[in-house]
Amino acid sequence: MAKPRQPNDSVRSLAEALALLLPDVEVTIRSEWVPLARARDRILSTPLLAPADLPPCDNAAMDGYAVRTADLAAHAKSGFRIVGRAAAGHPFEGGPGEGEAVQIFTGAPMPAGTDMVIMQEACLSDGQSLRLVGEAKPGAHCRRQGEDVRRGSTIFPAGRRLRAIDIALAAALGFHELTVFNRLRVALFSTGDELREPGAPLGPGQIWDANRPLLRALLEELGFETVDLGIIPDDPVALDRRLSDAAHSHDFIVTSGGMSVGSEDYMRRVIRERGALEMWRLAIKPGKPVGFGDIDTCPILALPGNPVAALVTFLMFGRPILLRFAGAGAETLPVLRVAAGFDYRKKAGRRDFLFGTVTPDGEGISRAVPTPKQGSAMLSPLVGMQGFIALEEAREEVKPGEPVDFIPIGPVAS
Repeated sequence: MAKPRQPNDSVRSLAEALALLLPDVEVTIRSEWVPLARARDRILSTPLLAPADLPPCDNAAMDGYAVRTADLAAHAKSGFRIVGRAAAGHPFEGGPGEGEAVQIFTGAPMPAGTDMVIMQEACLSDGQSLRLVGEAKPGAHCRRQGEDVRRGSTIFPAGRRLRAIDIALAAALGFHELTVFNRLRVALFSTGDELREPGAPLGPGQIWDANRPLLRALLEELGFETVDLGIIPDDPVALDRRLSDAAHSHDFIVTSGGMSVGSEDYMRRVIRERGALEMWRLAIKPGKPVGFGDIDTCPILALPGNPVAALVTFLMFGRPILLRFAGAGAETLPVLRVAAGFDYRKKAGRRDFLFGTVTPDGEGISRAVPTPKQGSAMLSPLVGMQGFIALEEAREEVKPGEPVDFIPIGPVAS
């Protein structure tokens, strides 16, 4: 695992913090074989090499007639004699001779010696012979063996988190199971005397816990096995016991709350007594502070209690760390460069994340626009946003029409 560095109070950029942490991560979880049907969102533990060419042989890309390019000039006017038929799963045995053609359908293997297909729309046929009446190009409409994937080539490197289309490619190459890392087993809980389970009656000063449902959805979206450990009160004894129990039965711990400097925030002290914790004062808004360390050798990510701050720090800081522990390679959120549709001033040296949408203006240009409400404790703007407008550290002002980064988080909100 990554050993936390000595705690410090310096403010670091997001990129600097990840550059310091990620290289030290050691993947310790084991691998297993899983059926292809259960491989989505799993992380490959070894490179996947192509056992065969794809396609496995030359085949027709269109319905028509397979011929030899060498015969095209001599027989374009005089015509070809049809000597057989080839369909997907039913190849033509042998190969046609000079001036001969084989009727062929999409996906069928090309008969021996043929290297092009004359589309049926480009010729006239009486079932016995055909005559060219349209355009026919040498080598046309023939998918070549191995043009998609060459045997022995690396399809995916180790660390690839598999998507639906990846599964399809693996299936096309004959794989029925894959070797992947075991699912990262993540313990999740919130801390705070003010928190109550959704649906429970509220007393004075109490709120329902929204962070755990949010973080659980985000963790499960990454394919992790997430165990919800509920709410831990602001009690150092209870916190110590619950953290220790979680550390000995999970691969990773994620918490929210208890990371400020108030007298009732015991999280820092308990973690440091049983392991190590570095507080990262990230130069982002919303987001700081966030803690990363280990307790009884189990890595722990301690997120802020404000729900939007927890979301931003999880996506931008915690997500790449968790994925690396799970065995994944570098996997970043997509960033779109779009025109700004707003004015904004910010503090230099800090990366700001604004709730936003991308919509076309009256001239058909897509522009990023912040939602009307912005705030680290506001959840309602998240419902209407499409992603975050990310304003880099050096920037102090945004004017309409200037380019800005937009990070879509579509699946996160679904």
